[in-house]
Amino acid sequence: MTMNVAVVLPCYKSKDHVLDVIARIGPEAVLIIAVDDACPMGTGAYIEANCTDSRVVVVRNETNLGVGGAVIHGYRVALERGAEIVVKIDSDGQMDPAILPQIVHPIVQRLADYSKGNRFFNIDDVRSMPAVRLLGNAALSFLTKLSSGYWTIFDPTNGYTAIHRTTLELLPLDKIDRRFFFESDMLIRLYIAGAVIIDVPIRAVYGDETSNLRIGKIVLPFLFKNIRNFFKRIFYRYFLRDMNLGSLELLMGTLLLLFGTVFGVSHWARAVSEGATASAGTVMLAGLPILVGVQMILGFFAFDFMAVPKMPIQLILGEDRHLRKRPAKNS
Repeated sequence: MTMNVAVVLPCYKSKDHVLDVIARIGPEAVLIIAVDDACPMGTGAYIEANCTDSRVVVVRNETNLGVGGAVIHGYRVALERGAEIVVKIDSDGQMDPAILPQIVHPIVQRLADYSKGNRFFNIDDVRSMPAVRLLGNAALSFLTKLSSGYWTIFDPTNGYTAIHRTTLELLPLDKIDRRFFFESDMLIRLYIAGAVIIDVPIRAVYGDETSNLRIGKIVLPFLFKNIRNFFKRIFYRYFLRDMNLGSLELLMGTLLLLFGTVFGVSHWARAVSEGATASAGTVMLAGLPILVGVQMILGFFAFDFMAVPKMPIQLILGEDRHLRKRPAKNS
């Protein structure tokens, strides 16, 4: 491995697992940043008192900012210390630190700017996954594909991620969601930046750890935020930064669909009130725009599928050479 790798560990109620996680992080990482997110268990102080790994640096949030806020704090520290690749691993023991080389491999090989774990590659792993998580991830994956534009990735809420410094410096860290929507919100920011993302097969471990995620509380917020991000992405990608065939297909398709729907519903309501039957011409004037509009919108999604970023930012900007001259500091 030829790039300096830093690991960010967001710590909240993970005192019972964090030392084991740190112990299993291999020599590939030159810096480990443990972010105590105002943990009521005092995880940061516990690490300082019991961990002898010289790579570990403990930083603290004065107030609880959520997993996203903790990771962003860690990202900033990693950038300040010259890390070239920053890996995020949960401190609750659900992620295997031993596969860190596989996570960063696509970035080291300059195949991607951002890589993330995917727990759905192996069917046996899927069978062992709790049913609630399985169904929730399937639904969230579709919503996130739609909102982010990354149609070829899955398991969007997976927090085992790695990012190249060049890409990280382009992201508006102050604007990224601080709570459980963090991973999904990262994706739209990466899409707008033009980053290439690759999924890496991983296995998740479900033991005695306690999840801070409550499905019932996040369903509606996740739905709303994904819908918001979809419209934001479409505006940025197809109307603000560029106008292309996809833009025309979406615009014309939407107008035709709306016209056909409004025209058809209004004439249907009038016919019902008057007890009359709509003429064949009226039906055609309503149905044809709807059919053509749907076809054009489907054409837009086909165009959108093909528009996923393909050239890594680190290749476009060519900054990796001089970054390697700045070693990460662990003191």
